[in-house]
Amino acid sequence: MPRKASGKARPPRNTGIAVVGSAARAASTGMPMAAAKAGGFDAQQFLASVGSGRSSMSHKAKDIVFQQGDPADAVFYIQKGRIQLTVVSEHGKEGIVAILGPGDFFGEGCLAGQPLHMASAGAMAASTIVRIEKETMIRMLHEQPALSEMFMAFLLSRNIQIEADLVDQLFNSSERRLARLLLLLANFGKEGKLETVIPRISQEILASRIGTTRSRINYFMNKFRKLGFIEYNGTLKVHSSLLRVVVHD
Repeated sequence: MPRKASGKARPPRNTGIAVVGSAARAASTGMPMAAAKAGGFDAQQFLASVGSGRSSMSHKAKDIVFQQGDPADAVFYIQKGRIQLTVVSEHGKEGIVAILGPGDFFGEGCLAGQPLHMASAGAMAASTIVRIEKETMIRMLHEQPALSEMFMAFLLSRNIQIEADLVDQLFNSSERRLARLLLLLANFGKEGKLETVIPRISQEILASRIGTTRSRINYFMNKFRKLGFIEYNGTLKVHSSLLRVVVHD
């Protein structure tokens, strides 16, 4: 006889599909050549150069790009490096809301009428950032379909990433959340290839990002190293075999 359904809904399992967030983000800068240069306009060249309404800034590790509560009057594009977005509550508690890399935008809330930055942005490593004034970005998005397509791809991938992060927090263990975060930071390279993540990334940052304690991070990092999933000696390297922790049921 057919078995009756138990009636219990099984919560969705966050599998390796969530890790694809980094690949989706990369798609925002990996448009077909024809699209990237539609009408003779090169979106990549625009974002890599300075001119009217845009400037390039170099930051050292720990430099502040902008503070929470500063006027939101520009969009920022990461050419190289890594940027961390943090929020501080009125009681002084700090939380990391995003870690961004090359090809990512931040500060885009100003385009939707956000008057002040809701988070602080700081460099985690030596970074080159292009600052595009709000009025210039709005005008270029209206005039240049190639830039609009690139920016829209980024926003969609960011939305996918946020949803995946939420599912991760709701249903996954801290061990699986850490594994997923390390894979995302390493941009999940080809099978068998080691990818450098960030020099001297602290366990406090990792703990804050996934919502656990430093001691738990230390335990899992040692476990991953013993299993050959990661290597760290000044710099942290992640092996794609770490994906087994994410997809393991």
